[in-house]
Amino acid sequence: MGIDLTQRLKLRKFIKNLLQYRGRHTELVSVYIPAGYDITKIVNNLQDEQGTATNIKDAKTSKSVISALERMIRSLKTFSDTPKNGLAIFSGNVSDKDNVDNFQVFWIEPPEPLNLKLYRCDQKFIIYPLDEMDANETTYGLIAIDKGEATVGLLIGSSIKTLKNLHSNVPGKFKAGGQSAQRFARIREGAAVEFYKRVADVMIQEFTFMTELKGLIVGGPGTTKNNFVDGTYMNEDLKKKIKGIKDITYTNSFGLKELVDKSEDVLSDDEIMTERRILQRFLETLGKDTTKIVYGVKNTTMALEMGAVEDLIIIDSEVEEEQLEKMCELQEQSRSNLHLVTDRTPEGVQFKALGGIGAILRYPIST
Repeated sequence: MGIDLTQRLKLRKFIKNLLQYRGRHTELVSVYIPAGYDITKIVNNLQDEQGTATNIKDAKTSKSVISALERMIRSLKTFSDTPKNGLAIFSGNVSDKDNVDNFQVFWIEPPEPLNLKLYRCDQKFIIYPLDEMDANETTYGLIAIDKGEATVGLLIGSSIKTLKNLHSNVPGKFKAGGQSAQRFARIREGAAVEFYKRVADVMIQEFTFMTELKGLIVGGPGTTKNNFVDGTYMNEDLKKKIKGIKDITYTNSFGLKELVDKSEDVLSDDEIMTERRILQRFLETLGKDTTKIVYGVKNTTMALEMGAVEDLIIIDSEVEEEQLEKMCELQEQSRSNLHLVTDRTPEGVQFKALGGIGAILRYPIST
């Protein structure tokens, strides 16, 4: 899986803090140090950059960059080694007042290994590598196929995206008059082979260079899906990525949804199933015993303050950042479980209609 919820919230808070700052010129310094890279080399490089910064034409900008680098170098010298996942460090004059200096240094060990080495001076801090980590979600390729139709798509986190829908030229099972059964069968089989090749070509094009792809799931009615997987249409690299083959009824975009629903065993540790399970439990409890759940900001906050919450569930896009931070602090104090979910599943849509925040309780409370 990707980064956990605590790491994600810490990363978002860090990014939000950096986004509020703007330099007057290109004087804010961003440095990314890859995992395993010698931090001493980075210090030496930054000392060289201090010398280069003396050549900046604008004297104030030159002074600001040199000062930012000096403070960054001091901070880096407190590290004996580069942290396990690398290091992102930022320095600059973040004062919002003219002729007032407020040089600050910010750093974070990313929740995932950094593969990027970067040094840049700009009017804002460079945060896109951290943004990408925050957005990183588990990705599966989905293929719904029979002899007449195939749909290729992606499961990204809990969102299903259709990439391509293809239709075959395979004749129907009722042959035209005058054709022998054997000849008609050969025509159908030849058309099916050509169709399988087209589907495989789309898969190769879409999935071969998708480094974040965790696996492929293939589904369809009857034996077509097995014939496709067992044939020589896909290359071996794609075949090795197949995590499951499922019986489904449809082969259009609805078939992709059906394929995900039938693949709980494959996806059991991934975002969509984790998300759906907790939301299903919440909605089932709501239907059976309303004293064991709360929803809405006011009631959920009260339950957290009482220590009554077992599972706190939040669609974070529906809650203000400060409110989210307060909720998470209360959640940690009460040692309840935190679940950040989306509205991209049927259960998520229902939960959003209740306000996008709620909890399953340890014991009944009156609200």
